[in-house]
Parts: sequence; C-alpha cells; structure tokens
Amino acid sequence: MPWPKVTSVVAPDPAIEEKVEAILAQMSVEEKVGQMIQPEIKQVTPQDIKDYHIGSVLNGGGSVPNNDRYAKASDWVALADSFFDAAADCSDGKVYVPMMWGTDAVHGVGNVVGATLFPHNIALGATGNPELIRQIGEVTAREIAAIGIDWDFSPTVAVVRDDRWGRTYESYSEDPKIVYDYAAKMVEGLQGAGDADEFLNTEHVIATAKHFIGDGGTINGIDRGDCVDDEQVLCDIHGAGYISAIEAGVQSVMASFNSWHGEKLHGHKHLLTTVLKDTMGFDGLVVGDWNGHGFIEGASVLDCPQAINAGLDIFMVPDPDWKVLFQNTVEQINSGVIPMERADDAVRRILRVKLRAGLFEREKPSARPLAGRDEVIGSPEHRAVARQAVRESLVMLKNKNQLLPLNPKQKILVAGDGADNLSKQAGGWSVTWQGTGTTRKDFPGASSVLDGIRDAVTSAGGNVEFNQDGAYSEKPDVAIVVWGESPYAEMQGDVQNLLYKESAGRDWALLQKLKAEGIPVVSLFITGRPLWVNRELNASDAFVVIWQPGTEGAGVGDVLFTTASGEIAHPIKGKLTFSWPRTPDQGPLNVGDTDYDPLFPYGFGLTYGEVDTLGDDLPEEYDASFEASDEMPVFNRRPMEPFSIILEGCKNDRVTLTGNAAETTSISVSCVDREVQEDARRALWNGEGEGFVALSTRDRQVMVDYLENDGALVFELRVDSAPTAPVTLRLGCGPNSNSDLDITDTVKSLADKGWAKVTVPLHLFPDVGSDFGLVLPPEEFFYRILEPFTLVTQGALDLRFSFVEVQKHKAGKAIEVSAC
Repeated sequence: MPWPKVTSVVAPDPAIEEKVEAILAQMSVEEKVGQMIQPEIKQVTPQDIKDYHIGSVLNGGGSVPNNDRYAKASDWVALADSFFDAAADCSDGKVYVPMMWGTDAVHGVGNVVGATLFPHNIALGATGNPELIRQIGEVTAREIAAIGIDWDFSPTVAVVRDDRWGRTYESYSEDPKIVYDYAAKMVEGLQGAGDADEFLNTEHVIATAKHFIGDGGTINGIDRGDCVDDEQVLCDIHGAGYISAIEAGVQSVMASFNSWHGEKLHGHKHLLTTVLKDTMGFDGLVVGDWNGHGFIEGASVLDCPQAINAGLDIFMVPDPDWKVLFQNTVEQINSGVIPMERADDAVRRILRVKLRAGLFEREKPSARPLAGRDEVIGSPEHRAVARQAVRESLVMLKNKNQLLPLNPKQKILVAGDGADNLSKQAGGWSVTWQGTGTTRKDFPGASSVLDGIRDAVTSAGGNVEFNQDGAYSEKPDVAIVVWGESPYAEMQGDVQNLLYKESAGRDWALLQKLKAEGIPVVSLFITGRPLWVNRELNASDAFVVIWQPGTEGAGVGDVLFTTASGEIAHPIKGKLTFSWPRTPDQGPLNVGDTDYDPLFPYGFGLTYGEVDTLGDDLPEEYDASFEASDEMPVFNRRPMEPFSIILEGCKNDRVTLTGNAAETTSISVSCVDREVQEDARRALWNGEGEGFVALSTRDRQVMVDYLENDGALVFELRVDSAPTAPVTLRLGCGPNSNSDLDITDTVKSLADKGWAKVTVPLHLFPDVGSDFGLVLPPEEFFYRILEPFTLVTQGALDLRFSFVEVQKHKAGKAIEVSAC
C-alpha cells in the first residue's frame, strides 16, 4: 500500500492507557454506546445526557442556545454546564466520563455573533504564511473556549481538484504541499504544540482533520459525490493534510460524505481502519459527519452497524429519533453484529482523547479561565490577526498603468453590492450555516470593505462617496467597485461551470458604465473560487481578488492605498494557490496537468510596481451550450439566488426567514431535514387567519419563455396535516397583483402520504391585474413575476417543501402528482 506510517508528536502515555482500560472495564454496553452517540443540541436534554450516558454533542451551523442568534458567551456556557453536570451525575452507579461539545469553527467561531471571522481557507492559502495559520488557530481556540466548548470540527484539509465544488473556499490549495504545510500549523494552533505543556490546556481545543478522504476529488466537483482516483493518488494528493495533521497530534478525524469508487467513506473499512488506524497509526477518534452513516448501502440513519464495524467511533446523529439508533446499537453489540472488540476499540479511542484533553480533571465550563468572557470574543487582539490575514491574502490579477496603490487624497467613488455587505464578505459558515439571511446587526464590531476605504481616505484628507449603483454627485478620480459571489456552503454551493453569472450581468454593466465615463476602475472581487470573469477583467483597470475576507474588511483598505505621504504601508503579496480558468468550462484545472493552460497560473499574483501586460482584450465570447437550461431553480435545499423566503400573517406582519425559524400571527416557517441538513422548510399555519409563505425576489423574473414552452411550476411537498380551509397556489408580481390557483384538493390528497412531486402547468393560472390595476393576458403577466411560489390559506395546515423549480416542456392539461 502507498500509505506511510506516521509518527505523532503526541506519544502514547502508559499512564493514560492504564486509566483507559480501568474505565472501560467498568462500563456497561449502554454506557459504551452512549459514548458513541453524538446528538445535536436542539435534539437532546441534560436528562438525556444522564439517562443515555451521552459522551458528546454538537451544534450545527446556525444552531444556538435557546434558539437565540444573539446568545452571549454566558448562554453558551450555561448550556455547556448543564450538559457537564448531567454527565457528572453518577447517582445511578455509572462510571464518570466527561462530556465533549463539538462545533464547526471553520474560519472562526461562525455560530457566535460578534466572533472574529477570518478569511476562508482559499484566501489563507494565498498568504503563503503558515505561521499566521498557527496564530489563527490559537485565536479560534480561545474564542471557542470562551463559550465553554471543547472540540472544533476543523481544519478542513481537502485538496480541491475541481473548483465547481461548493466547498472550494474551505481548501487551502489545489497543491497538496500547501495543504500539508497548513494542516499541521492549524492543528498546532488549535490544540497547542503536542510536545509542550500548552497541549490541550484551557486555552486550546481538540482539532479535527476532515473530511477523510477524497472529498476534494469527486467527479465534476459534486458535493458528497464519488472520488475515483487510484489509491496512490488518494494518498499523495488527498492524504497530504492528514499526514501532517497526525504528525502534529490531531486527536480527531471526521469521516467524509463522499464515496471512493462507489463505496461510502462512513462504511469504508479499508480506508477508516486498515489505512487510517492500522497503517498510518492514528490513535485518536473517528467521528462521523451529519447523519453521514445513513448513506451507507443497506443502512439507515437509525440502524447502521456497518459504520461502526468499518471503523467509525462516533455517530454524528442530529436526527430527533437518535434514541432509536442508541437502542439498535446496544442490541447489535449484545448480539455480536457489532463485535465487542470493535465497540471497545471505539470507546477506548474516545476515552484516550478525553484523558489527553484533561477533561476528567477539568472543572465545569463556567469555572474555566476563559469561559463566559464576552470580551474574549472578537477582541481587538484577535481582530488584528484577522486583519493581517486579509491584507496578506489579496491577489492582484491586473494593474493597468500602475493604477494601484491609490493616492488616498483623491476623490474616490465606491460602488457595488459588496462594498458595505458584511454577509457577502463573510461567506458561508457565518452566523448561519449557508451564511445567508444575515444583516450588519449580526456582525457587531466588524468592518466592511467600505469602512476600510473610508478610514484610509478620510484620514489622509481625501473624499469618499458611496453609491451601490455607481451614481455620483461629482466625477471621481477613481472608482472602486466591490462585487462577487453571495454566501453559500456545502451542497448548495456546487456549480456546473466556472462562469461568473451572479446578478445577471449587472456587475459587468456597472464596470462598463464607469469606464465609459472615463473613470479609472478598480475591481475588488469577492469569491470563494476562481471564476471566469474575462468581461469584468476587460472592464477594469485594476483587478484584485479579495476572496471572502470575513469580519475585518478594513484590511483591504490597508493595502489599496499609500499613506498620506505616498509610502506603501502594506504591499500586496498574495499568490494564487488555485489555477484561474481561461474558459468557463475549463475544469478540472490543476497545476501539473498535461494540458495545463490557465489564464492565470498557480502562484500568480502581481506586486506593486510589477509590469502588467494583460491588456483589455481578453476573449469575452464563449461556447454557451453548457448554459442552455430549461429550468429556473427557485428552491433547492435553500432559496436559490435571487430568491428568499418571506412569510406574512393575518395582521400584515411580514417577516423574512433569515435563520432557522421565523413566525408571524398566522404562520411559522422553520428549517428541517429531509435527506441532509436543513434541505427542507416546514410551514405551519395555526388557523387563526390568512397567512402565506413565498419564495420572493425584488427583481422581476421574466417567465414568458417558460409559459410559451409548456412550462410548469414543479415542487416537492409533504403534507403532515390536511388543510382545514382552501389552499391557494399563487404567482405574484407586486402588491395586490397576483394570479391565484386553488390547489386544495391536491394538498388534501397528499396528507400523510409522504413526499410527492407536484407539477402545475403555468397555463392553469388565470389572468391577473397589473400594478396599475389593468387586466393583462397571461403572457404579459409572466414578464412581471416576483413570487413564483406562494402558498396561502387561512385555516390550519402543516406541510414541508424541499424543491421548487419552473421547468419547460412539463405542462400537461391538469395538475399532476407523482412519487419523488
């Protein structure tokens, strides 16, 4: 086999091993299984911790104590205390084993409002500064410790080989050497040096290398897809980060959702046991990913001996029925389906990690040095590290006529929807799982890119005017336009090609407008991956990739401008660790490919004063055949850009769903799981008056082409409680301007039948009055759609939806219902 034997800096400790065996010998099967089950905090109580001997919990993205997005450190610590106390209650005669709480802090503690959020890993790769990565790990660990948590599901050590993957920004590089260098430093920062007294002390947390293995190498970059690289490539490319993480003493490895040659990693004994544990010598624990064991062939979320037998040590099971998995696993150990030797090995590894982390001797969370200290979260010292990371991560692709750095004493116009948009600059895993549905209120203490520009310019005596659309009162000397990708995370960030197409060309049009007015244009591109932006490059005099800089956007301004006296305070020095595409369908694209032909190669990045020969004549035409689509996606596991979910109650109380749940007088909507995390929405009408839930956008959508090509509105629905009043499916184009279709019989027919696909021909919707009170024929109405999917009733109703799309060539004569 190609896999190396790896020597960890954390040497085996005979005293710890002796304690492990002594504790293990006292444990019942039920106590052992409790250590192997990890519920989500919304699905577990302190009494459950005690009754089921639960060894760890997690909080998913956007999951917070008391469902309060603005929970303080003390609220987190109070919940951690309640879990700690429940685990410490041994009045039933059980042996004491302390609790662990794990969280996804992949670029800072993203679930905590006010935390320091760093640039995502793709940006950190561009810094070329492994020592800075160690400092980022230290800061992250301190802020995790401040909320009473012991365990970070980080770092992601994927080596991304196809940038269409929605988690590309979580990778340091397409080059395994970069990932090797960075993984060890992040582990060292989070856990402390494995051969020093600081190792897993009260200012450090358990780190997790994830996702084992090949998640960055799936076919077509499909999240949770199949990696078919041979085993040598799997080791040499995708194994690099695990080798260095284990060398640095990482105590946890997370199994991946993806498959290797068709076999799911959560059930892959060769890779989890033979390779990771036996050959490489990893002696920590292997934890699953969000219900990932349920995807193993022949298994389910609540019945999966295959995962434990393959080498999984902890089921991550956020399912509300996790107790069924507990009982099934107990029975499978007692019956021998899961050998006792394998169960003991799993628990032995969990106990070893807890003993190494000092959890058996540690006081409850509230008594620890950093716990509950709000001033630690987002402290000036921590933000300074993040600001440095922003400065060092910027990559300049174009600098015509040495436009940058800018003289701050000029008249500066700032434009673009990313300039003062903390949600956009933070990206995914920021307050919410996908990073969507947030406002400036969710980032107290943070600075936007605009803030940094204003600070740099006004302090030097210059003038800044901001207009998102590029209007100005006085012609500026230069325009800075900040634009790019909106937030996304796993699954929902996958794309089919590398064409930048957000905002339907509006960013390009804005750049062209300013350039046509004779204004030098600086583009600041927010992105989580390289994208084809030839048109935007041509329309810009200077072009800087600022990635997703996190909460310290002011770091961008530090680099863009000289000092008032004309000196360069912070040079631009970021280098691409991902190759930049020459065409939008050019993928995969990686340094070392036999046909390697990028627009900007791996390692590219201009410095100030360097000659730029790019020009303004990059090809702007491309083969658009891959863009041909007969679908308009509206909701696919989340609202698709540019849609969002709104709900309105009987008292005209309208709310936008920005977190996990929202409520009005008549209707509540919440994020729920269908197949994967939060991929569906539950709408619950209380029967106290009319209410609606809608997928809505501020930008009118033209749907006449769908109408003319036998289009239909297609959605997947599960009705858990039949309606008590008529139900309307509505298309909306503005206030009091709707087209309503009665679908009561359809909804009633689906009650308690599980998930079904509903296809509603667009031609069934009647004529509708326009915003001006006129009656329009359907083909004209379909130029004006703001809300292509709205459900309305004044009775009680409980249903879920998980997929909404407008599709051509699907219309029959009537509504059709089919199995999903």
